[in-house]
Amino acid sequence: MTALGISRFTNMTSSMHASLIAPCGMNCAICSGHLREKKQCPGCNGDDLQKPKYCVNCRIKYCEMLENIQSKLCVDCDKFPCSRLKRLDKRYRNRYHMSMIDNLGEIKNAGMNAFLEHEQTRWICPQCGGIICVHKGCCYQCGAKLESD
Repeated sequence: MTALGISRFTNMTSSMHASLIAPCGMNCAICSGHLREKKQCPGCNGDDLQKPKYCVNCRIKYCEMLENIQSKLCVDCDKFPCSRLKRLDKRYRNRYHMSMIDNLGEIKNAGMNAFLEHEQTRWICPQCGGIICVHKGCCYQCGAKLESD
């Protein structure tokens, strides 16, 4: 059992991949809902069974503008960044020191692989290789605190 009661991960780095990048730019691999042991959320692109109600009803994920966008990422929308995304981004910048708009910009400019490599550097615990949760600011494997940027 680990510092946060999560025992199912031996090397969490393998869970950082493109399928866990939400339309808004959130990396679901670092979300507390995805990292928790019970009722683990499959991420925004997964099925809705284990998701909290507010995620199931996400107005960004189910935005009609994304229907015709091949990438299914807000950055490729003509209205990027829309008011919904700006509000979400502001909340995450203030509370968690992470920006979905910056994430999407990096994906657009450098590509998904470069973005995921950057995420590995930013969110992988240097002590144990586990994933640092954006919401809790600590590693779900060993409990180590995230260093401020």
